[in-house]
Amino acid sequence: MTNSRQQFSKTYEKSFVWDAHSCLPLKTGIDLSPLERHHKAGINYVSINVGMDFNPWTDCIRFLAYFRSWIREHHNHYMLIERFEDLAFAKKTGRLGITFDLEGSVMLDTDFDMLSLYYDLGVRQIHFAYNRDNQAAGGCHGYDINLTPYGRQLVTAVNKVGMIMDCSHTGYRSSMEIMEISKKPVVFSHANCYTLKPHPRNIRDDQIDLCAKTGGVIGVNGIGIFLSDKPASAETMVPHIDYLVQRVGAQHVGIGLDFSFIRGIDDNPPNFEPALWWPPEAGYGKGMTYAPPESFPAIAETLAKKGYAETDIMAILGGNFLRIAQQSWA
Repeated sequence: MTNSRQQFSKTYEKSFVWDAHSCLPLKTGIDLSPLERHHKAGINYVSINVGMDFNPWTDCIRFLAYFRSWIREHHNHYMLIERFEDLAFAKKTGRLGITFDLEGSVMLDTDFDMLSLYYDLGVRQIHFAYNRDNQAAGGCHGYDINLTPYGRQLVTAVNKVGMIMDCSHTGYRSSMEIMEISKKPVVFSHANCYTLKPHPRNIRDDQIDLCAKTGGVIGVNGIGIFLSDKPASAETMVPHIDYLVQRVGAQHVGIGLDFSFIRGIDDNPPNFEPALWWPPEAGYGKGMTYAPPESFPAIAETLAKKGYAETDIMAILGGNFLRIAQQSWA
């Protein structure tokens, strides 16, 4: 092993590696052991989705109950993160730390008290709309509406309860307004650069700039249709990381793979309309590619070969999102 390879391995080992968003099938009774891929890839923490705007709130609570129970039963490898301090303990004990996120806000049922309930159940990250417009905000495949009066109140409520404010999947106007109102840093947990790949799910330069101005972080997404015309990989993710670093600095860049474990399971609710939420004309559907958890070391090694400083690599791998959690979680 060369000295440079040894140095890279040491850098990766001492980094806190953070995946800001990945997905499991939204079903109870399934085996969650594919999460071991994160564990084996040296990832220290992952935020797991427990519901989108089309999932009834009762189902979201049920998914949380099951996921929490499964993680507790497998506590030798996984750890439910309740407090910020738990993150360091998870890494020290060699376990994958896990919290949960909500992709949208319909599951709050316009009841601010529901935020506290979800927080108590381990949800530490939320965005207001999932692709389509709702009672709070516009979605990225919607009509680009502003925040509603309820949505503006929700920004304050999310800041107060201690969740990370996430603008992924949110429409342009609503995301800009959230970032202007929020008193805490705002993130895009899994979003790429529109300049490099024009797609409604990707974010424009002024969104990137305002996110950084809040002190926030953009997590580069590992889904092929949001990256380039090539299959998803570390190679296609790094140009988006580079672009962000050049524009707003390494302190505002992270990774949110949006990796879907156990694909092919039908976990959609009754009467679900896929084409509404994932328009085929936007490239959703068969043939989508995903950068796997094993991409994390490859991304880090590529950044090292490109001459990135060790401090910047460690920040991108997870140090930046670690800072956001410390600032945001109650």
